[in-house]
Amino acid sequence: MGKLDGRVVIVTGAARGQGEQEARLFTEEGARVVVADVLDEQGRTLAAELRALYVHLDVGEEADWTDAVAAAKRAYGRIDGLVNNAGILRFNALVNTPLDEFMQVVRVNQVGCFLGVKAVAPELTDGGTIVNTASYTGLTGMAAVGAYAATKHAVVGLTRVAALELAPRGIRVNAVCPGAIDTAMSNPARLDPDADTEETSRALDALYRKLVPLGRVGRPEEVARLALFLSCEDSSYITGQPFVIDGGWLAGVTVI
Repeated sequence: MGKLDGRVVIVTGAARGQGEQEARLFTEEGARVVVADVLDEQGRTLAAELRALYVHLDVGEEADWTDAVAAAKRAYGRIDGLVNNAGILRFNALVNTPLDEFMQVVRVNQVGCFLGVKAVAPELTDGGTIVNTASYTGLTGMAAVGAYAATKHAVVGLTRVAALELAPRGIRVNAVCPGAIDTAMSNPARLDPDADTEETSRALDALYRKLVPLGRVGRPEEVARLALFLSCEDSSYITGQPFVIDGGWLAGVTVI
């Protein structure tokens, strides 16, 4: 039996990157996955491959959430889990960040997570799960990603509040906090169909060799495995917690 047999899970930002790997792994473990994204062509292609349901979902639009929840219930009759994975990143010094850029990041990363919890939690079966994607930068600071870090700190706080409020129904809410992961967010070359992704991944490994104790960038499949752990019975007594998956980056600096 798979660890998610019979469960219905919505995964946002599922057309590529971490979300894609979560959708794939959850399907392998027996879940019926709702692939949700704004990248319609990629999302539909993945959903067809996985024999899953695709829904167009702009996570910053409350009406889109209402439609996605309704579509999931029409297709499967229930919802057992949510992975709030969708997110964006912008690089800028705080004092150089235009307000509209800051609010764009807030809308997707923070408001999107809030709307997901608000829309899905009332429809979850008792004992359901929510996994919010925060970040390494949600627990510490990092120059040039102020808007992103602010939203990810907010996601950690939202996760803890949701865990407290939903605990009476046995619904567990946790957060994954990835460090540098080899997706299009940290490796834009992955968006170039002609790029040598293996070469760009090796370049990222070289970049993080001295920064990360484990000496490499993370892989989206590794984050997917953590999301699976937090969505199945293996984590049955865990809620309200941020789980760092960063190769040891947050642990400190090696000076020798």
